[in-house]
Amino acid sequence: MTPIHELLNRIRWDQDFGQDDFEIGYHDRRRSGIIRVPVREIFFDPADHFSFELFDREGVLHSIPLHRIKQVFRDGELIWHREH
Repeated sequence: MTPIHELLNRIRWDQDFGQDDFEIGYHDRRRSGIIRVPVREIFFDPADHFSFELFDREGVLHSIPLHRIKQVFRDGELIWHREH
């Protein structure tokens, strides 16, 4: 299985591959479930190789560890997953 950081890098930097519509599904401990977020709505700090950041609906910034990513979708189709 491709490591998640390699897949995210390919989505971000491979122009042909990354032009599609990608979503990640990460495990949210507070909601006890998987939350799907478009990749275009998440941010990567170049100095941090272990997490990504996103704003929730209330505008609060959250840092999510990469190990909590459980699914990746490309144009609605599941292309990568790991067990919950």
